[in-house]
Amino acid sequence: MLTKFETKSNRVKGLSFHSKRPWILASLHSGVIQLWDYRMGTLIDRFDEHDGPVRGVHFHNSQPLFVSGGDDYKIKVWNYKLHRCLFTLLGHLDYIRTVQFHHESPWIVSASDDQTIRIWNWQSRTCISVLTGHNHYVMCASFHPKEDLVVSASLDQTVRVWDIGALRKKTVSPADDVLRLPQMSTDLFGGVDAVVKYVLDGHDRGVNWASFHPTLPLIVSGADDRQVKIWRMSDTKAWEVDTLRGHMNNVSSVLFQSKHEIIVSNSEDKSIRVWDATKRTGLQTFRREHDRFWILAAHPEINLLAAGHDNGMIVFKLERERPAFSVSGDSVFYVKDRFLRAFEYSTQKDTQLIPVRRPGSNSLNQGPRTLSYSPTENALLVCSDTDGGSYELYVVPRDSRGRGDTVQDAKKGIGGSAVFVARNRFAVLEKGTNNVVVKNLKNEIVKKSPLPMPTDAIFYAGTGKVLCRTEDRVMIFELQQRTVLADLQTSSVRYVVWSQDMENVAFLSKHAIVIADNKLVHRCTLHETIRVKSGSWDDNGVFIYTTLTHIKYCLPNGDTGIIKTLDSPVYITKIYGNTIFCLDRDGKNLPITIDSTEYIFKLSLLRKRYDQVMNMIKNSELCGEAMIAYLQQKGFPQVALHFVKDEKLRFELAVESGNIEKALDSAKKIDKKDHWYKLGVEALRQGNAGIVEYAYQRTKNFERLSFHYLITGKLDKLSKMMKIAEVKNEVMGQFHDALYLGDVQERVKLLEASGHLPLAYATASLHGLHDTAERLATELGDSTPTLPDKGKASLLMPPRPVQCAGDWPLLMVSKGIFEGGLDDTTRDVDEDYGEAADADWGEAFDVGEVDNMHVNGDASEVIDGDESKENDEEGGWDLEDLDLPAAETPRTAPNARSAIFVTPTQGMPVSQIWVQKSSLAAEHAAAGNFDTAMRLLSRQLGIHNFAPLKSLFIDLHLGSHSYLRAFTSAPVISTAIERGWNESTSPNVRGPPALVFNFSQLDDKLKAGYKATTAGKFSEALKHFLAILQTIPLIVVETRREVDEVKELILIAKEYVVGLQMELKRRELRSDTVRQQELAAYFTHCNLQLPHLRLALLNAMTVCFKAQNHSTAANFARRLLETNPSNENHARTARQVLQAAEQNMRDATQLNYDFRNPFVVCGATYVPIYRGQKDVTCPYCSTHFVPSQQGNLCTVCDLATVGADAAGLLCFPSQKR
Repeated sequence: MLTKFETKSNRVKGLSFHSKRPWILASLHSGVIQLWDYRMGTLIDRFDEHDGPVRGVHFHNSQPLFVSGGDDYKIKVWNYKLHRCLFTLLGHLDYIRTVQFHHESPWIVSASDDQTIRIWNWQSRTCISVLTGHNHYVMCASFHPKEDLVVSASLDQTVRVWDIGALRKKTVSPADDVLRLPQMSTDLFGGVDAVVKYVLDGHDRGVNWASFHPTLPLIVSGADDRQVKIWRMSDTKAWEVDTLRGHMNNVSSVLFQSKHEIIVSNSEDKSIRVWDATKRTGLQTFRREHDRFWILAAHPEINLLAAGHDNGMIVFKLERERPAFSVSGDSVFYVKDRFLRAFEYSTQKDTQLIPVRRPGSNSLNQGPRTLSYSPTENALLVCSDTDGGSYELYVVPRDSRGRGDTVQDAKKGIGGSAVFVARNRFAVLEKGTNNVVVKNLKNEIVKKSPLPMPTDAIFYAGTGKVLCRTEDRVMIFELQQRTVLADLQTSSVRYVVWSQDMENVAFLSKHAIVIADNKLVHRCTLHETIRVKSGSWDDNGVFIYTTLTHIKYCLPNGDTGIIKTLDSPVYITKIYGNTIFCLDRDGKNLPITIDSTEYIFKLSLLRKRYDQVMNMIKNSELCGEAMIAYLQQKGFPQVALHFVKDEKLRFELAVESGNIEKALDSAKKIDKKDHWYKLGVEALRQGNAGIVEYAYQRTKNFERLSFHYLITGKLDKLSKMMKIAEVKNEVMGQFHDALYLGDVQERVKLLEASGHLPLAYATASLHGLHDTAERLATELGDSTPTLPDKGKASLLMPPRPVQCAGDWPLLMVSKGIFEGGLDDTTRDVDEDYGEAADADWGEAFDVGEVDNMHVNGDASEVIDGDESKENDEEGGWDLEDLDLPAAETPRTAPNARSAIFVTPTQGMPVSQIWVQKSSLAAEHAAAGNFDTAMRLLSRQLGIHNFAPLKSLFIDLHLGSHSYLRAFTSAPVISTAIERGWNESTSPNVRGPPALVFNFSQLDDKLKAGYKATTAGKFSEALKHFLAILQTIPLIVVETRREVDEVKELILIAKEYVVGLQMELKRRELRSDTVRQQELAAYFTHCNLQLPHLRLALLNAMTVCFKAQNHSTAANFARRLLETNPSNENHARTARQVLQAAEQNMRDATQLNYDFRNPFVVCGATYVPIYRGQKDVTCPYCSTHFVPSQQGNLCTVCDLATVGADAAGLLCFPSQKR
């Protein structure tokens, strides 16, 4: 047994494999159902609505459903995608033992301790047949995989086979139901639709399990008499074929495994037994120490089994599926169906060479495990686990290219493993003596060498050498010298893969790969969560390997990645360029074409082959966050920069690679303080003074800017900074600027203004400002400080800064090997700097312009310095709200100034921008373009009646604009209101319009609708739900999740509108009792909230019961009770109705209503449209209508035309064209 997965839990009573995904369901004695991923070994979900043990569980083969049955007498059908129970089937009167879906029809078969088997239609949610005949607990029941048969096993010591062919002929259309009314009583007691075909009587005790063979007319059963019996069927009879004895206690479960023609059984004797189905003998027994086995399950597609026991379950395989193969030159030799075959890669020709002997013993896993080939002698060693490890030596005749008639008399021997070590020599491991024996092709011993460590397997390691695997390491052993050449610590190695030049080797274990060189020097180790299956080296020295689910690569430095996802496991044999040759589990050779661009690109980077890298970047589609992260991690941000579109990431990469120009471009687009600060730091590091100044200006970092002007000698700008500090009332900044400038008068003025008169007096006196000093002394009076004699002291004056034109000598940023080659518009960096110097970063955006600002801070006019001084003297400028000028790109040409005022060209109206950028009808309506909004709604949702939307359109337009009055004689100014606007938003970027309708308002309307429905105010509720339907076309949401919620809200509102319209119609029909009953019945089939559904069911039950339609009223009563009503009065009334109806189970009047057949209600005529009947739908609200309503206005949403073509709802900004 090869255990693949194991769990620890309560006793497992039911198991079911998913047909496509690596999932298994386990139902527990504790009442919980667990959903496991057996490949990853993780619990995906748990379901625990059953009250008591769950004994049966089964996956549907195509729908996202599973069914469960438990000791609470309930059968539950679950949707695992929705993580909930869809409905419950009630009818059994005792514990339910097994449940199973039919492979084609919408049926479920269930077996119960109430001595019956029931067949249910899970679509109509009804019991369609009751199979009676067993007179004790029915322990299991299952459908035949192909025929209309059911097999059941019971503690009455019999196995029964039932013919359910008549069920197929049954129909559930309402017309035929009338004809079937006389038959219903017979059907309830197992009438003609299911008959016993055979009763198999042979067990001495109760039978616990019976199952069909997938293809042959065979049945296998297991019973409390500890026997497994095989039965054969013909068209007319069935008989016992054989009995398999061996179990020591009750046999719990038994089934056929058709792939290997075996029977697997398990028992309360704590064992699983495998039997040969043809020879009817025991093959193998697997025992557990403490756990009794209860259930077995086989995977429907692949070779996997599962068994449930007292403390969990195990998923296992009986035989290895990896084909034995050996690659030599242009061919792979492998064993398939007991024949040795050769496959040539160049011609892709598959040839059968010779037959291989079958193993003598009956036990499992005795097939070929490994092959070793000697090309010069055309000899082959086939190793297997037979007799604890043995080998067979075949010499393939040179002309053997067809099927051999007789099995070649192979030379055999015992040995743990055998490999060729020379042209005509092979080494065999003798595990008992821990020797390696070298033999010739006559199978004669040539040499025997003792191994220095206990070895459990040997592999090829070059001529005259073997690689020995010990418990915790591998070592290369030289056979001639009998010495260990190298060793490496690694455990659990299963396969060894050498590169073609024997320079590199990969050691594959279950969940890890170790890469080393031929001296066993460790290079890297990879760990995988999913099992590693095979591997091979490509021509570039990259190791390509497969797991159960993927083909992956490993670079020499240990970097890995996924190349391709696999549907089923494959075993790589050889790699030619972009083609990987593999063997699958059936022994078929598969060429798989791969895209090697990613790993070749990474390999070229690793090996510094930059010419190849450049070529690949220009010619291939290498992209993705993983590639960008890889390039950044490996120190190639300048290469990553080429792939990135996201501005924030571009900025980070540009700064990291020292590309100041690209960083500046990105910073402008992002326009955030943090990014400008980072740009300033990098520009300062490189010595680019212009960009430093620009960055400080954008962040309004006045202290840094002042110091920057000091060290770059821009004293005129420094004086402007002092003026800005004065305007902003930043005294310390002003004082610092005065210190930097050596402006004594300004400092004295500041100190005086701040109330520090002694300091002001001292400063004025020391700097020779005698007039000011005398004035201050007069003010101070007796408090005038006494100043020391000057002596030899000298005043500290700021030194004159070193004048410099433009930037400092720039720091040498190493120009990467990719610079220039990646940009289409390549130009010299110096040229950029030259441009920057010419433009003088302070011209178009300069604190020097501060004198020329208007009150609102706009640098709209630029005037000469002299004019500025005149204005200062006149005191005509109000600088209270002074701020830095609006930032512009510092690239203005020297001749940009002009005294002539040029009228700016009129820009595009905001409403036009909104319309250009959007495919959302709401935004077109907000812009005032009602005609395009209507066209969009017509195209997207098929809406042709816009009368209900008129007021909404007007509200949208008015709500997205504000109106300002300027002067009495001037017109009103209309201002667009943008969604998500804030003060940091760039004025050049226009956002979408603000909308007066949002999703949260609909939520409030929905709650109001629910409340009105509960209170019975149906007209008011109808208005709320109609308002929701008519507002949704003009809603815009912010996330994809909300898109799904909007679509769900349409369906909810539609269901309520249809239901409420029917209920209001019913109240108008006072005289027509039949129509009243029908409308009340249809209302219960609308998808309502549970409290409203209970009220609808109570209403329908009351109406039908009063009209003497007892059978229909009983159905509503049952449905009401199934919802577990919280109001005890409702539950009591339902039980009373059910009790009264059962005494006279008939309907006084015939209704156009069949609850067994799924239907939808026409939104206009309020008649049922049964499944299979033709209908048309509203393209917006998806209400169904009878075909005669095609082309009419939808009566539900009152907007769209029934049956019109439509593209679908658009309500998410990313759906803009």
